Amino acid sequence: MQPVLPREFYLRPARELAPALLGKLLVHETEAGLAAGIITETEAYAGPEDDGAHSFGGRPTERTKIQYGPGGYAYVFGIYGMHCCFNAVAAGPGKPEVVLVRALEPLEGLELMAARRGTERRELLCAGPGRLCQALGITKAQYGLDLCAGPLTVRAGRDLPPEEIALSPRVNIDYARQYRDYLWRFSVAGSPWVSKVPRRFAPVTTLAEISGSEWLF
Repeated sequence: MQPVLPREFYLRPARELAPALLGKLLVHETEAGLAAGIITETEAYAGPEDDGAHSFGGRPTERTKIQYGPGGYAYVFGIYGMHCCFNAVAAGPGKPEVVLVRALEPLEGLELMAARRGTERRELLCAGPGRLCQALGITKAQYGLDLCAGPLTVRAGRDLPPEEIALSPRVNIDYARQYRDYLWRFSVAGSPWVSKVPRRFAPVTTLAEISGSEWLF
């Protein structure tokens, strides 16, 4: 098993952490067993100025309080009253930024994932934030866990070059106005292990092609 990523890995803006997480291994060890997958899709949420973020406006709540500490902790929230979404807290204390992990390539614990998901179709195990949480057994009980100490960790993997990182708009933030169309969704270019989204959210460029664009970064 690869080593756990250190705290320093997370102490950067979400817009930098999100592409850096691609190719890394998300691992959850539970009493039922270990499940893990390679991160293939992420979204950056850039704090109080980002009107797509839960921390928009900079007012801490019981739900978002973990975001205001140092990076490297788990921010887990529920959607639709039935699914959970896993985020890695980014940046330093007082900077409430997170990265949503949207999809994984299933790697270890496939039988356990299939039992939790109720399907043996590998392409459906972790293709979407709710699915990957169900497959890995991530619930609100994992809120606030230290990703550097276990049982929920992110471990070293492959570092992707900019030309292998595809960019597209973030999904399901139509309520945002200023930041809605920013290309802050990152995925492994050409990977079959990403979430299925409407055509308008398809990748439009790569990180190599937009490097230095101030409106993005």
